[in-house]
Amino acid sequence: MNAHLRRAAVAAAATAMLIPLAACGTEEEEPGVRLSDDIVVGLLLPENQAARYEQFDKPVIEERIARLTNSKGKVLYANAKQDADLQTQQLESMIEDGVDVLIVDAVDSKAIAEAIEKADEADIPVVAFDRLAEGPIDGYVSFDNEQVGHIQGKALLEALKSGGGASKSAKIVMMNGALTDPNAAMFKKGAHTELDGKVEIGLEYDTKDWKPENAKANMDAAIASLGKDAIAGVYSANDGMAGGIITALKSAGVTDLPPVTGQDAELAAVQRIVTGDQYMTVYKQYAPEAAAAAEMAILLARHMSLGAAAHTDIDTPTEESVPTVRIPVIALTRDNIKETVVLDGLYTVDQICVPKLREACEEIGLTS
Repeated sequence: MNAHLRRAAVAAAATAMLIPLAACGTEEEEPGVRLSDDIVVGLLLPENQAARYEQFDKPVIEERIARLTNSKGKVLYANAKQDADLQTQQLESMIEDGVDVLIVDAVDSKAIAEAIEKADEADIPVVAFDRLAEGPIDGYVSFDNEQVGHIQGKALLEALKSGGGASKSAKIVMMNGALTDPNAAMFKKGAHTELDGKVEIGLEYDTKDWKPENAKANMDAAIASLGKDAIAGVYSANDGMAGGIITALKSAGVTDLPPVTGQDAELAAVQRIVTGDQYMTVYKQYAPEAAAAAEMAILLARHMSLGAAAHTDIDTPTEESVPTVRIPVIALTRDNIKETVVLDGLYTVDQICVPKLREACEEIGLTS
């Protein structure tokens, strides 16, 4: 049964909230439903540069799969380390191993399409996780990625206004993500909507592989071209790149750092926000996203509907009306660290406020 037929047999949307499987369908209601808990899920994540994938996403998916299968399900895991060819090999290997369903966070949304087609031919449903993938996918779970860019752009404008730098003569540098990642295009689109016509974009880069060292090299070039004192702010699409950008600025002798945005709420970024080196990040609650992907995968493996509560659909370059779950995002600054990552248990105050940061933490009321 290919992806088009599978989607015709399931509900057209999914919910991010966990739905008891008994409520999603029964053997009588949905002929062919698989009741066995002996389900093998193939999990393919794109890289290990960003802390989120192996520290947060993988454990949550594994825990939720175990819960949904009475601890009888199994997760086969592979990390592509930002290598699209390797990820294709990993996916094809999982098809050969006979997994029941795949959760795929694509390194390259286009390059993975042929392998996803092979999964479809083998009647293995595919959930695109975090990044939209081309090919016959059966579901998609991600954050509101265009909204991420809007939040980053708005935050940068607010920082420029408070610092007196918001004018059409102010120059900013835009450090976008990798061209191979469709999410990067959505972040960029949202940010440009907020920034265009309000500030001058001095230079803009698409950063190969999202790597911090590539962002640093780009920032070194921007400083050399524009001058270290002419940069009023930096749009950075994620936290890893923000770290490289800030390193470049400090290496150039910039002591009064311009506001730098980010995304992912990595621990190092939260600590930079505490000290004032980084202005903000976008906090994405990984647990609901990962849990939704795990739930969607198990429902598809059981040949059951994706949930009674409608959420939304999305069209991809190759597919129409793919059932979709979008998780909202939050701007994180010095003002709401305790109400976000600490309250949600992502980090403790002690993890954030290491000895050298205690004084800065006390200044913003971040104490245990």
